Amino acid sequence: MCDSCGCHIREDDGGSGQDRRKIVDLHKSLLAANREQAMENRHHIEAMGAVALNLISSPGSGKTTLLEQTIGRLADRLRIGVIEGDIETERDADRIRKKGIPVVQLTTGGACHLDAPLVHRGLHDLEEQARRAGMDGLDLLFIENVGNLVCPATFDLGEHARVVLVSVPEGSDKPAKYPATFAWAHLFVISKTDLLPHFDFSIAEARREALALNPDLRILELAATTGTGMAAWTAFLEELVAAGQCRRNSSPLSATT
Repeated sequence: MCDSCGCHIREDDGGSGQDRRKIVDLHKSLLAANREQAMENRHHIEAMGAVALNLISSPGSGKTTLLEQTIGRLADRLRIGVIEGDIETERDADRIRKKGIPVVQLTTGGACHLDAPLVHRGLHDLEEQARRAGMDGLDLLFIENVGNLVCPATFDLGEHARVVLVSVPEGSDKPAKYPATFAWAHLFVISKTDLLPHFDFSIAEARREALALNPDLRILELAATTGTGMAAWTAFLEELVAAGQCRRNSSPLSATT
């Protein structure tokens, strides 16, 4: 657990109430500052011409593999950038660099999630990379969060859509176990569906429990390595980009410039 969100602190106040009040104040202050920075991030991303997705999952759910396959399918039509979040190493960023698109690795040094100030620094680095590559902006920005289904749910990064992945080997009980993550998501991706014959995973259970938490949640089933479900995924992304372009084109600011 990490110091930056306070999830390492025990809320046992020994009956005094003092420690708990301090923790509550800490969380309120931290989240308020994060929300303010997230709003600035969103404006920054939109000024780049992009829409952003925050990808949240446990470690090993297939986020980076999904990105690799997505870039291969869309890079000829959309300008794509990636911010990679991990506790340590640049291994995921190295994988994305091979695809020839701008990518920034953010290492948290122990924190179990990305936050808006850290992403803000990443945006400047990514923008500079895109400029050096001769790109005058981005259409689609992926923010791959640190592998964790708990703390990332609390921190707005400035994204326009939040995607939560659960892979078949993890089990279909994850929506019930991590309700906040699913309650605030826009899309639920059930990944590695090619492994369904080998694991006790109930698609019906995962769908039912996720929709009980969030009736508006969209759900996709896919296997990135085999291509199953990828057409629906890329259609979702292109729909998101088109909606973002419509919003910018119809804004009062664009109408007067």
